[in-house]
Amino acid sequence: MTTEWLDEYQPADETEAADVMRVRRLVAAGADAWSRDTPLHLTASALVVDPASGKVLLRWHQRQGKWLQVGGHGEAGESDPLAIALREAAEETGLADLIPWPDARLCQIVICDVAPGKGEPAHHHADLRYLLATGRPDSIRPESPDAPLRWLTVAEARELVGANNITVTLDRAEQLLAQRA
Repeated sequence: MTTEWLDEYQPADETEAADVMRVRRLVAAGADAWSRDTPLHLTASALVVDPASGKVLLRWHQRQGKWLQVGGHGEAGESDPLAIALREAAEETGLADLIPWPDARLCQIVICDVAPGKGEPAHHHADLRYLLATGRPDSIRPESPDAPLRWLTVAEARELVGANNITVTLDRAEQLLAQRA
């Protein structure tokens, strides 16, 4: 597995540095780091932004019972986290024009607790988060009725997600959106 995405990433604080070290150990172990068969495995996600309006897109995650970013697991043979985040985001939002924004670098690396469900025990995701942009925000289509999507200001999104670690992603997106304004 190529790891340029990991080698180029600069953690912002000690907590994130510890998460990055866990990801490095996971990837260096030699097994399939994307395999759902291990208690810690990689996932790739994205916070979708509309740079024109400064809004962000959140999705209701039924299993987690929370509003979160879009994303998920790699499929067999996939190993490029950006490609996985793009595929997952397109599937979950119906947006066909998604592009990395403002560039293709990772926005955040974070270890997330995942509650048991769907026959799986509690486990952890080593989530590799990107920012993706759309120029067609009105084209969203939820992948299912129980996975609604909402465009929100960053402040509205922050209030909706509460203390969830996505607040760090929102903070980083807000800084970038402000630079572009």
